[in-house]
Amino acid sequence: MKILLTVLDGLGGLPVKEGKTELELAKTPNFDSLAKISALGLHIPVDVGITPGSGPGHLGIFGYDPLEIEIGRGVLEALGLGLEVRETDIAVRGNFATAEYSNGKVVIKDRRAGRIPTEENRRIVERIRKEIKDVNGAEVIIKSGMEHRFALIFRFREPLPEGSDRIRDTDPQKVGAQPLPAVAETPEAEKVAELVNEFIQKAVKIIKDEPKANYILLRGFSKKPKLKTFEEKYGIRSACVAVYPMYRGLASLVGMDIVNPSGDSISDEIATLKDIWESYDFFFLHIKKTDSYGEDGNWQGKVGVIEEFDRNLPSILSLKPDVIAITGDHSTPSVLKGHSWHPVPLLVNSPYVLGGTSERFTERECLKGEIGIIPAKKIMNLLLANARLLPKYGA
Repeated sequence: MKILLTVLDGLGGLPVKEGKTELELAKTPNFDSLAKISALGLHIPVDVGITPGSGPGHLGIFGYDPLEIEIGRGVLEALGLGLEVRETDIAVRGNFATAEYSNGKVVIKDRRAGRIPTEENRRIVERIRKEIKDVNGAEVIIKSGMEHRFALIFRFREPLPEGSDRIRDTDPQKVGAQPLPAVAETPEAEKVAELVNEFIQKAVKIIKDEPKANYILLRGFSKKPKLKTFEEKYGIRSACVAVYPMYRGLASLVGMDIVNPSGDSISDEIATLKDIWESYDFFFLHIKKTDSYGEDGNWQGKVGVIEEFDRNLPSILSLKPDVIAITGDHSTPSVLKGHSWHPVPLLVNSPYVLGGTSERFTERECLKGEIGIIPAKKIMNLLLANARLLPKYGA
């Protein structure tokens, strides 16, 4: 059986024009045709009213309880960039930022440094790497991500105690504010927090002359957790096709094989999916830009990505998956410029769905669907059932 799970990051939205959401404004003839013969519904990533990060959002979709398993963003970013994360490591996700220096104070003007080109990121990371090899006996490993992002690992000589990664983010989460110090939330994390603050001082001194990326913000301090792999949990061979490192990291954490697409476009990702189609049972295809435009408040851009995906949908369907699911890991309404607590649209198609309940793949039409509103952690059960891979329960 072939199961395809496609995640359009931050898919769900709220009315932005004429009382319509981004999904409702988008022209999606292929989505609409598929919706009419599919099971539709909505899922709640973590719990009612809880705004999820991308980590918990994807964990739930993969069938893991995000309330029981906490994975820091740093580990995901590091794994996604191909870095090894050991028991002795604290991994962190970093943003290059634009800061204004005035009267001895630092004020953040752009938390993403204008989304600098990835090539520029690599040059700046190399400046830091050449100058900082270790801090207070801990090895420093830094690697460029896409645009303004990078991953950072502090590697200690011995495994660290539980709680040593409980450190508050240094990102103030708004412009016009001062960056925050790394603050330990447990006694076990105090040594690490001191080391982090020293690293920030050294790194900022190196890049202070950069026109845009002249500061760094760190978040998602984390240690690597131990999880059952997809194969152990479900008995299926799985692969991930994703452009952005964090989502490759999530997939790697649950034991999926990572297959890097040939380029950054949706069509590039689909071409890669076709190349590996005969080699796996389960495929995770991730589309990022729906979330990026939502966070930027650019509803037109988000509509554009939805329409681009719709144009490529026939190419996906030509693979004839036995079960296809299309959803998001969370909602990112453009009007909120960030993740939100709203239930996320979900479409499941197989020969064994009722269908015929909805006309389009939108938030309101999904409310009419046969799936109803379910916890995200139940989605994998639904996909496995439609693939006829779950045994009968009881006599």
